[in-house]
Amino acid sequence: MAPIGVESLTAVVAIIGIASCLKIVKEYERGVKFTLGKYAGIMGPGLRIVLPLIQSWERVDMRVKAVDVPSQECISKDNVSIRVNAVLYYRVNAADKSILEVEHYNYAVSQLAQTTMRNIVGEFELDDILQKREMISKKIEEIVDKQTDKWGIDVQKIEIKDIELPQDMKRVISKEAEAEREKRAVIVKAEGEVVASTNMAKAAKTLSAAPGALHLRTLQSINDLSSDQSNTVVFAVPLEILKAFEGMKKGKKQ
Repeated sequence: MAPIGVESLTAVVAIIGIASCLKIVKEYERGVKFTLGKYAGIMGPGLRIVLPLIQSWERVDMRVKAVDVPSQECISKDNVSIRVNAVLYYRVNAADKSILEVEHYNYAVSQLAQTTMRNIVGEFELDDILQKREMISKKIEEIVDKQTDKWGIDVQKIEIKDIELPQDMKRVISKEAEAEREKRAVIVKAEGEVVASTNMAKAAKTLSAAPGALHLRTLQSINDLSSDQSNTVVFAVPLEILKAFEGMKKGKKQ
């Protein structure tokens, strides 16, 4: 019975040893293998063998990652203090470089994006930062992407999400926008009055040139007003007509 127990134990140990050598690499992952501490190659997806004690490996996720760049306090070119945050999209395109060239590439990319964002935002005045957000994001993206190439990182996109202004600056911008709206309203109203006065002058000139046109226009206006019973029409009789009636009465008396 004893030899059988030893054989069983040996078989169990062998199975455990073989199982410990087997590693599963998923489709979206790559494995960076080391033999006695020396880089030994990339392991693709599937079942792979890693010898315990002799070999080791690190798993690298090759999918696109979205990293939130924390809000940073920046000073614009015209010395306005603002807070800016962004989102960074990147992926690893060289698994070996991401392990061999940099420690904790996730943290390194995030820190590089923060410092670059502060530097680039500081090159623009506040008005440009608010109006040219996409251009600033593109400039940050180009710099970060270039510096992370040696880490095997491909930066696909950086977008500035929020720009937080000081409260006093918000009030100033709000007042400026309100003043601009009032300015446009005054200009539009003045332009309308100019057009109206021009048309009235043309109408008056036309009516004065045609005999009886003014009286016809007056009668037309009275007719329009009389169609609504709620309107009260006060008709002004010219003084010349009243004098004519007085002359007619005196002539009849004589």
